[in-house]
Amino acid sequence: MKRPGSPKKRNIFLELLTEQAIRLQEGVQGLLRYVREGDEEGAAIVERCEKEGDELRRIVIDELHKTFVTPFDREDIYQLSLYLDDVLDYAYTTVEEMKLLEVTTDKHLEQMVVRLQEAADELYLAMLRLDQNPMVALDHARRTKHRENQVERLYRSAIAELFTGPEDVHRVMEMLRMREVYRHVSNAADQADQAANVIGIVVMKMT
Repeated sequence: MKRPGSPKKRNIFLELLTEQAIRLQEGVQGLLRYVREGDEEGAAIVERCEKEGDELRRIVIDELHKTFVTPFDREDIYQLSLYLDDVLDYAYTTVEEMKLLEVTTDKHLEQMVVRLQEAADELYLAMLRLDQNPMVALDHARRTKHRENQVERLYRSAIAELFTGPEDVHRVMEMLRMREVYRHVSNAADQADQAANVIGIVVMKMT
């Protein structure tokens, strides 16, 4: 029997998921730095965070295999970890595609990444509040979904503008390269939205 005032049992899964959210937040900040300034240090931050995020996900899966009773549904833990990792993976591939395709930043790309960073910030705050203040966590999840909607509107506007103007071969190749980079950021936002959905499910089961 738990005695009054005794410390709460450690929630290893919440700790690991929060660590993933921290790496995601830091990684997307690095992406924004790279997009805005072409700063290789920003690219290095994204790469480091992506590798650290992968390791944290491996630990989550290992802990799931070892643990019979989890603080919330193991399927939700697995999915939330997956989506947090996916956002960071897409941040990393955005940098890789920009380098490979020699893409130069434009206003649309920067605005999309700003909104993605805001989504990452909201996911981090949601993870901080999930245990003690689940309704506050749900509010942050909703804010994440709003940021995803903003990214999608920016994405559609960017594509519409991209496919206007001259249609020579050089321009067509430039359009295709830029669209590929836009798509990676859009996919990152989609995965942030999925993470927010799982947080909503967890909160619904908790309350």
